[in-house]
Amino acid sequence: MAITAAFFVLDEDFSSASGLEARIAAMISPTLEDLGFELVRLAVLGREVPTVQIMADRADGSLITVEDCERISHAVGAVLDVEDPIPGNWTLEVSSAGIDRPLTRPKDWERFAGHLAKAEVMVPVNGRRRFSGIVLGATEEGGRLRLDDGSEVVLPFRELRKARLILTDELIAATRALMVPEAEAEAVEGEGTAEDGGVASKPAGKGRKAPSRRH
Repeated sequence: MAITAAFFVLDEDFSSASGLEARIAAMISPTLEDLGFELVRLAVLGREVPTVQIMADRADGSLITVEDCERISHAVGAVLDVEDPIPGNWTLEVSSAGIDRPLTRPKDWERFAGHLAKAEVMVPVNGRRRFSGIVLGATEEGGRLRLDDGSEVVLPFRELRKARLILTDELIAATRALMVPEAEAEAVEGEGTAEDGGVASKPAGKGRKAPSRRH
């Protein structure tokens, strides 16, 4: 997945990329692209046994399926086994972005223009840190929102702590139009990649533990 202008985080949707997250993103990006996927967000959580969390989309913007999560998990796990960026034991989790997804890249702001979103910045903009409104797209500096009072604000990407779409009927309808048939079926059955996102977890060598499959 293309990592240009993406944000890689520890505990929040946005933050300055640490060396570890940036290195892992660079390692797995070519593999994801070869498989036809894009990296939406990457996080490393925990200390004793860190969890590498990967959130991905298909390159065409549609939601990934549970089977896609499994494919990504196997491929990325193999890359991380070879590159070994994290000493000791660790766990890998892969999920879809979901419908009420985080807005982590400028192109996310462009793609979801017209939908409701909420955001929080680290440094106040116009005297406030939290915002909600209609997504208007992105500039080079930040994401654009139209607020409830009709005013517009640009939230600098470098200051964004987190930003996420708000679940609405319109967003659900727009997302379902992009869903591949198997993903739509899984969402209907409550097992797929819609609001909660499908997840695949796996260990990745060196005796790493995971809540599900082992190897």
